Amino acid sequence: MILITIFQLFLIVLVVLYLSVNMIYLVKVVPVEDESVDYPYLSVCIPARNEERDIKACVESLLHQDYPEFEVIVVDDNSTDETAEIVCSMKAQYPNLVFVPGKQLEPDWFGKPYALYQAYKKSRGKYLLFTDADLIYQPQALKSAMHTLISRDLDLLTLMPAAIFGSFWERAVQPVIFGFIAALTRFRKINSPNYDSAMGFGAFLLFKKESYQRIGGHRSVRQEILDDVMLAKNAKRNGLSMLVADGKRLFSIRMYHSLEEIWVGWRKNMFLAMKGSVIRTFYYVIVILCFVLTPYIVVIGNLWVGTGGIWVGSALFGLILTLVTGLALCRQLNLEKRNVFLFPLGAIIMSAIMLNSMTQIVFHGRAEWRGRTYEQ
Repeated sequence: MILITIFQLFLIVLVVLYLSVNMIYLVKVVPVEDESVDYPYLSVCIPARNEERDIKACVESLLHQDYPEFEVIVVDDNSTDETAEIVCSMKAQYPNLVFVPGKQLEPDWFGKPYALYQAYKKSRGKYLLFTDADLIYQPQALKSAMHTLISRDLDLLTLMPAAIFGSFWERAVQPVIFGFIAALTRFRKINSPNYDSAMGFGAFLLFKKESYQRIGGHRSVRQEILDDVMLAKNAKRNGLSMLVADGKRLFSIRMYHSLEEIWVGWRKNMFLAMKGSVIRTFYYVIVILCFVLTPYIVVIGNLWVGTGGIWVGSALFGLILTLVTGLALCRQLNLEKRNVFLFPLGAIIMSAIMLNSMTQIVFHGRAEWRGRTYEQ
């Protein structure tokens, strides 16, 4: 038990130090109202497949932006629900809303890249924003993002949204997953031209159109589940200037509403985010469980075995560090502090999703999303 306690404490301290240093390099984009900037015409591109629950609120939040000239292009990706009807019903009220009935999916394309490619073909702006259909934007979001891109002379700006949590399972699982993604995103390296590391968030990818065209656009990632990440990698590989930043004050997202949606939604790309590596997947499963779940078990184990005050204290110190880290995550995600005690359950569910994602691809050679199956 003593050796387990030493290993546990060493791991926790190592992870806390890494997370603390990593967050130092996170850039935060804040709302601006700078009228001195000559804001260019912008095309906002949204892929929509069976998004009747969220599409109206998303599109309206974009159409009510405090931005001089822009268009919102919604591509209906062969939806089987009321998505198309909802968007079409809004066209009369909003002249800068463009509806595109999506073509049937071509054999050598995946759904989302193909929908966004069609939006690009319809776009008139010199700048392109690729975003999702389940986001809510603050009125200054587009102006603030464009101000950041222009002032920093960027080719690509990709932002992380604020998260909205409703159900019990969202509050238990989603924060652990978001924290894990942030931990994997090494902000110092991805925002430096001296490293190959890159990251893209499909919720918000703002490109100069000429830069987007230079890297081949979505045609270059037409068979990628992680099309957002691969676009960022292509941008970095081609020497484009890019910034990954925190956009929580600009827009928000409620990705999934139930455990089933969380499971299916993350299963499609978890293993791919591990670079398709079985070893890497098991490694991160162990790290997640050892950091979030086992500190409780080690404290109980020390008390049960009676290892003495020093080791019980060491185990408690490790647990306190884990809880402090969880509370910091709650603060970042605007969650009530008590939700930190749900994170061990969330770590178990997340680990199970990662393993399920691995088996889907390794043993079945496929990923499933939005009613479509993609061979991997």
